[in-house]
Amino acid sequence: MDKHFVSTTYGNGMASSASIGDHKVIMDTTPDNGGTDTGPGPKRLMLASLAGCTGIDIVGILTKMKVTYSDLSIDTEGTLSDSSPKTYIHVKITYKIKLTREEDKAKMEKAVALSEDKYCGVMAMFRSFAKIERDILYL
Repeated sequence: MDKHFVSTTYGNGMASSASIGDHKVIMDTTPDNGGTDTGPGPKRLMLASLAGCTGIDIVGILTKMKVTYSDLSIDTEGTLSDSSPKTYIHVKITYKIKLTREEDKAKMEKAVALSEDKYCGVMAMFRSFAKIERDILYL
């Protein structure tokens, strides 16, 4: 069974530094919440993790399918609940991609479905607490 370990330290107000392997991620909150905005907030990092997870899957799947593309980007937008603890209740994922061939749209849609339904663990976690909506825009 895999285990992940992250060490997070505080030293400057609300800001923290998470050590994730050989990488550092600075987190903070906005001034209206007592922070200095020196880094993204933890909830927004969750959206970034979702995009990163599904994006890694899609790149791998499209590569195996021999689909040529460019300009792949993923936008995530989360709506928070009104009451505390504020959690994401709705997340919209917009995949944007430029395909070389029009007929590869079906392969892109299959790659997205495989990521969302089978491979992306972050997506599975999000589904346990939020409604997920998706869109694919072809550039």
